[in-house]
Amino acid sequence: MSNGDDALARWQRNTEIPLAVAALVFLAAYAWPILDPGLPQAWVDICDATTWVIWGLMVADFAVRLGIAPRRLAFLRANLFDLAIIVAPFLRPLKLLRLITVVSVLNRRLTVTLRRHVALYAVSVSSLVVFVGALAILETERGVPGANITTFDEALWWTLVTITTVGYGDHFPVTTHGRMIAVGLFIGGISLLGVVTGTVASWFTEKVEDSQRAALATQEQVALLTAEVRALRTELAERGEGQDREQSRGRLGAGERSAAPVGEGRAGAPGGG
Repeated sequence: MSNGDDALARWQRNTEIPLAVAALVFLAAYAWPILDPGLPQAWVDICDATTWVIWGLMVADFAVRLGIAPRRLAFLRANLFDLAIIVAPFLRPLKLLRLITVVSVLNRRLTVTLRRHVALYAVSVSSLVVFVGALAILETERGVPGANITTFDEALWWTLVTITTVGYGDHFPVTTHGRMIAVGLFIGGISLLGVVTGTVASWFTEKVEDSQRAALATQEQVALLTAEVRALRTELAERGEGQDREQSRGRLGAGERSAAPVGEGRAGAPGGG
């Protein structure tokens, strides 16, 4: 890994939690005026300014990562979605695109922290997308003549029906921007299913690989232990054979020593007569 890759990875590690916290603050500031239509205008302005500042931080983070990346073209190709959100439109949908940027940041954080808890990750990402979609459609449709999505309950129901591609038709957007949000939820529902499925598959793959590595390590340990037992048995056998040889030599030497005086006594008896 090059110095540039190290710097990029270090930057992402250091900014991961602060950006996630900023994204949560953004969601709160974005949701408050929508969920509370009677909020004083001063607070509405504060919330709007907060969302702009935090979105600016997201843009600055992208610019820093691009500047640090050793292969900038490859970085851009790998982050085309973030780039499109940042530089694309500058009209009314921009606020919604800022919201998508924050969702992307939170999803990266959830992927890191909850990847090993697949069920919790799936529920968290799904809840985040549904909540954000409900806020977006309610902000767009409420107050429009002929609109039938005017409360958060209706917006939440419509989002759930849309993201699961059920489409009952009891509630539907009447504005162009609302229909654009619907298209985004159509795509998002399919993408969310793919992301969750991929995460689950990756988790299972890691579990299988961990099991295989553990089994391989166990086999290696068993083979090593078997070799040690064989070596120990060989050593014990050699020691046993050595002890047998020493005992045999000892018995042979003792027999020779005991036989020598008898022979000498028999040889001296005739001379004495």
